[in-house]
Amino acid sequence: MQNKLALKSFFMGGFECADHINRSGERINLQTETLHHDKILEDYKNLKSIGIKVVREGVCWSEVEIAPYTFDFSRLEIFFKAAQELDMQIIWDLCHFGYPDDLSPTHPLFTKRFVAYCEQFTIFHFEHLRQPPWIVPINEISFLSWHSGDMRGTVPFAVHSGWDIKYHLCKAAIMGIKAIKAIITDAVILIVEPLVKVHASAKTIDLSEVKKMNNYQYQAMDILLGRTCPELQGDPTLIDILGFNYYYNNQWTDVHEILPWPDVDNRLTPLSELLYKVSVRYNDYPILITETGHFGDLRAQWLEEVILECSKAIQLGVDLRGMCIYPVIDRPDWDDLTSYSNCGLWDFDDDFNRLPHIPSIKKLLQGQEKLNYNFN
Repeated sequence: MQNKLALKSFFMGGFECADHINRSGERINLQTETLHHDKILEDYKNLKSIGIKVVREGVCWSEVEIAPYTFDFSRLEIFFKAAQELDMQIIWDLCHFGYPDDLSPTHPLFTKRFVAYCEQFTIFHFEHLRQPPWIVPINEISFLSWHSGDMRGTVPFAVHSGWDIKYHLCKAAIMGIKAIKAIITDAVILIVEPLVKVHASAKTIDLSEVKKMNNYQYQAMDILLGRTCPELQGDPTLIDILGFNYYYNNQWTDVHEILPWPDVDNRLTPLSELLYKVSVRYNDYPILITETGHFGDLRAQWLEEVILECSKAIQLGVDLRGMCIYPVIDRPDWDDLTSYSNCGLWDFDDDFNRLPHIPSIKKLLQGQEKLNYNFN
């Protein structure tokens, strides 16, 4: 029997798919802003040419629920067609920061609507591909609850509400997963959270407070796994694999000072150690790095370091199954769509032609050789 957790390549490419309402009150859709929706075949061919055969994509809830409980998934047909033509594997994000216009996480019908969405997508997926889907129900609940509930970054543009939003997002995710598994029992459920490290500063007096701050990152994952908030009916059997997102600014002090990278002062905890720590905490689950990347001239150096840390983590015994470069093509700033980030393996010219970032691609190819993951 084929292992349902088998991936077609260790390295993955993630396409930015945020579809939320930004700080200017504008609905964004970065799949269309980057023309990925129009250039899927080209983008997949580019990835396959360098050995990447797994992608992260977004369904875009705000686009496909055209009226309450009424769905049109036809925009996804080109994704399925391109993936089948090129033998690519898709990991689907059902909610990547965006909801329909009339919903927010604490709305009394949010969970019911999300469950209906999960059910209808699962049926649609089965009709187009008879293989078990890989699904991220709600991407980065911890970040989304902070961004929307404490920083006024998106709906509901709140402050001092992060925990309440996190609680309701977890409730919806649990019920949505159950709905998916009721239709396709061997669907692969991947839950994705940030991987961070809060360090004590020179002003720190109470180290227990630093420990508490570090533990915030585990709250959503623990709820989904049934380790806390039992009234929400989380369950370890609902989850198949854990994903962690790690960027250059994921380590800071308890006084909110971002620790710089490159780490010339040796202040950062190595990524391999962070991965080992979560592998011990969640020792029943394989792990993915579901997002990582940098900007501008530093991205090749960042990629080289993360690949090295992946190798070290595997040597430490971490069951690390893959690493996703995110985003794999450039993308604009959420709140200023005219400002592009110069990130990923491909930049754009003025006409959105894909321009390979050769130093990063070279580091990727070297990394495939280092980790003994060469795919034809």
